[in-house]
Amino acid sequence: MNSRAPILAMMAALLAASVTSMADTTAVFTKDEIAIINGYYAQHPGDVDPAYGKKPKGKPLPPGIAKNLARGKPLPPGIARQQLPPDLVRQLPPVPSGYERVVVDGRVLLVDIATQIIHDVLMEAVYH
Repeated sequence: MNSRAPILAMMAALLAASVTSMADTTAVFTKDEIAIINGYYAQHPGDVDPAYGKKPKGKPLPPGIAKNLARGKPLPPGIARQQLPPDLVRQLPPVPSGYERVVVDGRVLLVDIATQIIHDVLMEAVYH
């Protein structure tokens, strides 16, 4: 039996954890992005979706699913998401490579495209 295997496994886990924590600190909404997003939706108040000019379809998410729209959790599979309005996207800096901004249940999320892990959330940014 190789006595180095447990040590190597532990070192690999530590390295993976440090890489993950570095990614978490860089893939968040900046203060400027938050101000732009909140300002945009403040200018487009109410229950009208500015991307489509009509009320959003469907019911709010069940509380259990809504609670899981949190930093560090995976985006639930099959969940309805919308793109940000084109006018808003033009005002924002480009997203970090490998990430996307989406709207889910009135929240703007920053999601890792490959893993679908939520890296940042703006609560109630869209429909306050």
